[in-house]
Parts: sequence; C-alpha cells; structure tokens
Amino acid sequence: MAEEGLEFAVIPTAIGECALVWNAAGEIVGSTLPHGGADEVRRAVRSWCPGAVEAPPAPVEAAAAALARLLAEGVGTLADVPVDMSAVPDFDRRVYEVVRAIPPGETRTYGEVAAALGAPGAAQAVGQAMGRNPFPPIVPCHRVLAAGRRVGGFSARGGPRTKVRMLETEGSTWSSRRSSTCEVPRPVP
Repeated sequence: MAEEGLEFAVIPTAIGECALVWNAAGEIVGSTLPHGGADEVRRAVRSWCPGAVEAPPAPVEAAAAALARLLAEGVGTLADVPVDMSAVPDFDRRVYEVVRAIPPGETRTYGEVAAALGAPGAAQAVGQAMGRNPFPPIVPCHRVLAAGRRVGGFSARGGPRTKVRMLETEGSTWSSRRSSTCEVPRPVP
C-alpha cells in the first residue's frame, strides 16, 4: 500500500499501542494490533504503508475512542467505523463483512463464517482471509475460532494468548478449566 495522502496515528489501548491508518475521506485503510511498543507499531505501519504520515487522530477520533474502549472494557462496537476495502480481494471482503457483524462477546467458527457466505466448504479459505486481515480489530478476527471451538492461531503479537485476552475482555463465556487446546465453549444465549 504505497498510496499518497494517507495518515496514521498510534493509539494507546489496554493491550498496548495499536494504529489506525486513514485516507483523505476519513476511511480506515488499515489498522494494527500491538507489535511490542509504539516504535514497533510505527515501523509496522511504515512497512506496509510507506507513504503514510503520522498525524493527530482528529479525522478518526471516534474510531480511536471506540477502539480503546472495546479493548479496555469489551464494550461497544467497531461495526460502524468506515473502512475502505477497495484493495481487498472480493472473497476476503465478503468474509470481513460477515465477521464485522459478530458482536462483542460472541464467536463463530471458520466453518460458520463460511456457511454464512454460502460456501460451507470454505472454512480454510476463511481462516486464510482472517490471517490477511488488514483491519484488526475493526474486523474482529479474534472472534473467529477454529473447528471444535478451539482458539486456533492468531497472527497478532502474543498469538492465541492475545486472542483469549480480547475474548475474555468482551465477556465471551469460557470454561473455568482450560485445556492445552484452549477450547472455547459456545456463548450462553
């Protein structure tokens, strides 16, 4: 993503510094979960968005506040944050739209997301799309679980532990006895 006119801000959150990258229209074109510190987040943003300039988050202030609140308190939603998915492949865009509709505290499996797309055999492709997600946690890939409701992988710093922490903050129902596979029971309706 070497687009001119992009700006970004490092946003302090309960789990570490995140970043939002936006275009002139105030649409998010990318975001990141923590990478170990503010400088690492800046390096990550500049590596995939070399033309972006660090700026105050005024154009995305509401999104930044909602992001910080979600990661601190597990409440609120980022479903209304405007995102520019024009650079995202069609299948991934469809996956992200389904995943953005998963409310805090709820989860789906890769297979359930695939079925919602009308492609019940595409669970692996959904997992790959989650791994390419350029909008975490605006597209809340942490709410998508592996088969058997296992946590599965997570590409953010801290891996599955970060995913578990985010789910717990949102109030997802967890068993008090966790196995090494980090099994996640279905949320209680």
